[in-house]
Amino acid sequence: MHDSERRKELGLYLRARRDQALRSEYGLPPISRKRERGLRREEVAFLSGVSVTWYTWLEQGRDISPSRQVLEAIARALHLSDTGLAYVLSLGGYASAVISTPVAGSAPPHVQRLLDALDPNPSYALSPDWGVAGWNKAYAALYPNIANVSAEDRNLLWLVFTDPYVRNLLPDWDVTSRRFLAEFRAETGQRLGDPDVKFQVERLKEASPEFQESWDQYDILGFESRERLFHHPAVGVLHLEHHQVSPSDRPDLHLVVYTPAPDSGAEEQIARLMTSLA
Repeated sequence: MHDSERRKELGLYLRARRDQALRSEYGLPPISRKRERGLRREEVAFLSGVSVTWYTWLEQGRDISPSRQVLEAIARALHLSDTGLAYVLSLGGYASAVISTPVAGSAPPHVQRLLDALDPNPSYALSPDWGVAGWNKAYAALYPNIANVSAEDRNLLWLVFTDPYVRNLLPDWDVTSRRFLAEFRAETGQRLGDPDVKFQVERLKEASPEFQESWDQYDILGFESRERLFHHPAVGVLHLEHHQVSPSDRPDLHLVVYTPAPDSGAEEQIARLMTSLA
C-alpha cells in the first residue's frame, strides 16, 4: 500500500472509531437527546495529549509522521482492542513489513496433500486476498458449489456476501458475515492497495449493499477459534469448531479446519455427507 493510501485508511479508521465511541464510557453527556455516540475531535485530542490541529490532520490523511507513542495514546483514548491497536500501528508504519507474495491460484501440492489428510474434517486454504486456493472432499460435501464457481469468484468474502447457498448455510449469516469482514480487514490492512485485494473489495462494494454497509463500519477483529453452526440441507444443523493455522513454509496461506464440536453428533453427520459423495 502506498503511503498516501495508508494515511487515508488510518484517518478513515480513526474517524469511524471516534464516531462510534459511546460517550457515557468517558463520563461525557450526550451531544443531544438522540446522539449518545461520537466524540468530538477536540475531545480525542485532549484525551490523547495532542493538539486538535495535529489530530485533525491525522484524520484527514495529511503527510505527517505520528510517533508510535502518539498512535498508542490515540488508540487508548478511543478504547481500541489489541487488534485495533495493531491495525493502527501497522497503518502508521510500525509493524513488520508486509511481504507482497503473488496470490496463489491453487494450493501447492504439499499443502493440498495436507488438506486431503485432514478429511473427514472440512478444510480449505485461504490466499492473502481470501481466495480459496484448495479444499478437501469434506469441505466439498459441506459446500458443493466450491468446485463449480469460477476462479475469480472463488473468494471467501465474495461467496459469503453473494452466494445464496452460503447465506442459507449460515443460520447466523448477519453476525458471521460481519465478523469475516472484520477479520479480513485486520489481516489485510497494509495490503488494501494490492491489486488482488483492492479488486475484491471494489467488486464487493458494487455487488453487495450489506458488504458496503459493513465495510463503512471499519470493524477490526483478530481471528479466534470458535464454535460455528451450519445448516446443511442434507443432514441438518452441524455444530463445528472453527480453527485456523498456517504452514511455516507458506505463512501467506491460512488453513481453515472445521472439527466436530464435542458431544454435538457432527462427526456422524459429516460421515453421512462423505458417504453421499462415494
